[in-house]
Amino acid sequence: QVQLVESGGGLVQPGGSLRLSCAASGFSLRSYHMSWYRQSPGQEYESIAHIDSTSNNFRYYAQTKSRFTISRDNSKNTVYLQMNALEVEDTAVYYCSRDSTTWGQGTQVTVSS
Repeated sequence: QVQLVESGGGLVQPGGSLRLSCAASGFSLRSYHMSWYRQSPGQEYESIAHIDSTSNNFRYYAQTKSRFTISRDNSKNTVYLQMNALEVEDTAVYYCSRDSTTWGQGTQVTVSS
């Protein structure tokens, strides 16, 4: 069964950092492009970052570009999102996706003082 499970979310103060993980099962992550998205309350899904299957090409979106880093460890079948200098506006449910067709259940990130 193909599955993506996000973890690492939580409550953090503004300026803090979190590292999200997305563990894949039921398939080998090394063959796929992977992405992170987020959805804030009342908002549409927003693309955050994308990494291709070779790990040679990255794409970042919007205001997270200089603060977030996507990476992957194919040996652990896991994709990561390192988030630094978090802002209140980063509060959202964060999702990872395989080729934008398979999705995890999401992990909540709350940035608040």
